[in-house]
Amino acid sequence: MISLATVGTSWITGEFVRAAEGTGLRWAAVCSRDPVRGAAFAQEHGAPGLPVLSLDELVRDESIEACYVATPNRFHFAQCAALLEAGKHVLCEKPATVTPEELEALQTLAERRGVVFLEAIMYLHTPARRAVLEALPSLGTVTSAHLDFSQLSSRWPRLLAGETPNIFNPALRTGAWMDLGIYCLYPALDFFGEPDDVLAAAHFLPTGADGWGTALLRYPDKLVTLTFSKAGQSQGVSQILGDQGTLTIASISQFQGIRRFGHDCSGDAGCFLAETLSKTEVMRCEAKAFCGYITRQPDPLVSYGSASRLALRVSRRMAEVRALAGLPF
Repeated sequence: MISLATVGTSWITGEFVRAAEGTGLRWAAVCSRDPVRGAAFAQEHGAPGLPVLSLDELVRDESIEACYVATPNRFHFAQCAALLEAGKHVLCEKPATVTPEELEALQTLAERRGVVFLEAIMYLHTPARRAVLEALPSLGTVTSAHLDFSQLSSRWPRLLAGETPNIFNPALRTGAWMDLGIYCLYPALDFFGEPDDVLAAAHFLPTGADGWGTALLRYPDKLVTLTFSKAGQSQGVSQILGDQGTLTIASISQFQGIRRFGHDCSGDAGCFLAETLSKTEVMRCEAKAFCGYITRQPDPLVSYGSASRLALRVSRRMAEVRALAGLPF
């Protein structure tokens, strides 16, 4: 078993703790700036008495082999750098860094220290991704795609009340593009490669963070539109359209509810391409892949090298869209 420390006490950390059960990762410590909050987090998730460490203590603790980092974006680079330098494997929530230069530096550091550094992006390690890749040729010539992640933020009422929740605080390098848009950009680059040109726009909230926006990726033979919003709840699906069929994705973040419509999948229902998994099961695929990269048991769905290269490509385009849309970081 690989001893694991979680860094941060947000809801997504709790989701990962549940997902990591039975994967070869053993939850061994909580890292939190607030010892009381860290202890309460361990208690809440069924591990009372789990050690609660500061980052400095975690860095020095040689018994901890791997770390899951889920703190605000602004802190990712410094925290991951310290953990990687200490010889620990790191799985960091997306976006792993704010800039591509930071991501490349961490990847280089991980290679030098002989450890695994992975950006957490759920769909990449699921069987549904392979199902989509295998189905794409059956769509014929793909001319357009619309990938959307619009989810009304649970923090929206606080924003309307005049508060500045973390997710809408640009000082923490957050906002709709960093939180949701990345889920659209990943499969776009994964499935269609690098675009010739990019256009982008965003709407800014009173806090200075972007609340919703769009990006257009222009290819020689297709247009791929990305839309994302934290101010409204989408009731539609993402779609990939070809002249021989259409593929729909109900959840772009978890790759759920994937159907293909075409000459051999006619009717209103289409054909399901992949089994629907719970969010915990989707995250478990990610945790298993991380564990496998560490133990040199490769993920048959995507190699460590491929995942790392894709993460860097995504980071570079994320930075380009931020610049085009006028994001302040």
